[in-house]
Amino acid sequence: MSGRLNVLLTAVLVGCALSLVNAQYQARHLFVELERAQAQARQLDIDWAQLQLDQSTLGKHERIEAIARRDLGMTPLTAARTQYLTHEPGSASAASAEGAQ
Repeated sequence: MSGRLNVLLTAVLVGCALSLVNAQYQARHLFVELERAQAQARQLDIDWAQLQLDQSTLGKHERIEAIARRDLGMTPLTAARTQYLTHEPGSASAASAEGAQ
């Protein structure tokens, strides 16, 4: 009877040892996965900060105006280049009435 008990206890001991090894493997695997996720989160934070800096730089009025002048050949609006249009209330209805006939 003591031989059977020894075999049973040995089997339980081996089962516990294998369970412990499996638990340690899973813990290491999860730790490595956690480290990767934290590194990715740090990289995403760095990218986000860089994008915010880029957005603030690219959206500045001076930069937009400089690109408009340089690349598009635009010039500032002056009073000499401004045209004002006036609308006479009777002329629009008369023009549309003539076009309908």
